[in-house]
Amino acid sequence: MNPSSPHATEVLIVGAGPTGLVLALWLTRRGVRVRILDKTPEPGTSSRAVGVQARTLELYHQLGIAAEAIARGRPAPAANLWVAGKKAARFSFSDMGAEITPFPYALVFPQDDHENLLVDLLAELGVDVERRTELLSFNQINGCVRGEIKRPDGNLEKFEAAYLAGCDGAHSTVREILQIGFAGGTYAHRCYVADVQARGAVMNGEMHIAVDTSDFLVIFPLKGEGRARLIGTVGDETELKKFMWDDVGKGAIERLRLTVERVNWFSTYRVHHRVADHFHHGRAFVLGDAAHIHSPVGGQGLNAGIGDAVNLAWKLAAVLRGRAAVALLDSYERERIAFARRLVTTTDRIFAGVTSSRIFDRQMRLNLVPWLMPWLFKFAPVRHALFRTISQAAVNYRHSRLSTGRAGAIHGGDRLPWVKTISAAFADNFSPLASLDWQVHVYGNAADAIKVMCAEQKVALHVFPWQPEMGRAGLQRDAVYLIRPDGYVGLADAAASAAAVANYFTEHRFLPLS
Repeated sequence: MNPSSPHATEVLIVGAGPTGLVLALWLTRRGVRVRILDKTPEPGTSSRAVGVQARTLELYHQLGIAAEAIARGRPAPAANLWVAGKKAARFSFSDMGAEITPFPYALVFPQDDHENLLVDLLAELGVDVERRTELLSFNQINGCVRGEIKRPDGNLEKFEAAYLAGCDGAHSTVREILQIGFAGGTYAHRCYVADVQARGAVMNGEMHIAVDTSDFLVIFPLKGEGRARLIGTVGDETELKKFMWDDVGKGAIERLRLTVERVNWFSTYRVHHRVADHFHHGRAFVLGDAAHIHSPVGGQGLNAGIGDAVNLAWKLAAVLRGRAAVALLDSYERERIAFARRLVTTTDRIFAGVTSSRIFDRQMRLNLVPWLMPWLFKFAPVRHALFRTISQAAVNYRHSRLSTGRAGAIHGGDRLPWVKTISAAFADNFSPLASLDWQVHVYGNAADAIKVMCAEQKVALHVFPWQPEMGRAGLQRDAVYLIRPDGYVGLADAAASAAAVANYFTEHRFLPLS
């Protein structure tokens, strides 16, 4: 245990993108002393990442910042699939996710605006990003991390921290110093991203995904009349060349009858698919793009990094405050690396399928997809399954050593299902998660032994009157669900045993953050 860290900086965060900023926000909210630095002179003024998924908004709701993010972004109510210029399907996010999450849509929120929001919120808590500040080296010795950074004036500074978090992107200095492998590859296709002023029927506030014989195009609606973010493929090429907007194939754009009137910003980039061999070594961790990168299919990258940050943050806070054994930190890698590997494999297959020039793949996407997708989407379970996957609501940690039991359809390690309640205190069962603390949920009636145990363990007990909707969400009446600070179920006990909850805390050697 480490009841009180002696270090002025408890966690040094390298990299001030969304992953690093969310890590800093969560830790600061739990009273952890952080320092966050970035070698860039200012937050990004342009970016590729624009999609914020429902699961990320749920985590932001816990931090109390979801409403502000939504106000600054633009919720997209639906996505449309186009094949060779013909609409193949329309997916209403509300229809797909209304019973799954309080945020049944995709939020279009460009990363530059996103970072500015997080920087402002962190500054309100008294933490400023140290710009033009670069990590040069570090080592782990005598129970801490010591190293050297370069200040904006060029002077070198020695630092010491209890832990170090590398949120410094695909070319991570932290990962390189740790000598962690980053296996994977690079696609032949170069992608482009463009912020444009445009007009046409597809500028209707919804997302549009177009696949063609060779083109792949995604249209994200931005705030402001006629503004959109386009992401597409340039094509196969090997010779070095500075691509401009005029070099982009316009086949998919023209077939969607989209007229681009002005290009405000344009860039190209290579698409990689890689996962780090390990996500931590001793007291140093890698998160976000420093740990995993993949194709832009599905808008998962930024959200996966934020998921990393939240997973690690509550565990670091618990260890630093003496509420958990240091061994708890090992679960970060086990839980997040499994998800990252699945994500990279899935996006790799999809990206290859929509960009491949092979005759079989081209025939599949041009002939089978337009027929198959409308048929599949007649079935509600298919629609819900796709939404849960894209929104990352389906991410679970069932394989984790922290996950125990089953009650109803809910296993230890599952995301707590969202339900509305008739409780006088809360409109839904996600509202109590704002405590960022362990808690026990009972849907129905709680036995006296459960009440006594929660009082003894100093863990909040929330009892929600039973409603049929809870059963449909997979919850079991009168069962006990022990909820982790990140909104995942640690223990699901159908027998509602007070001893099971007490034993869980004892077995894993940690207590709630109170």
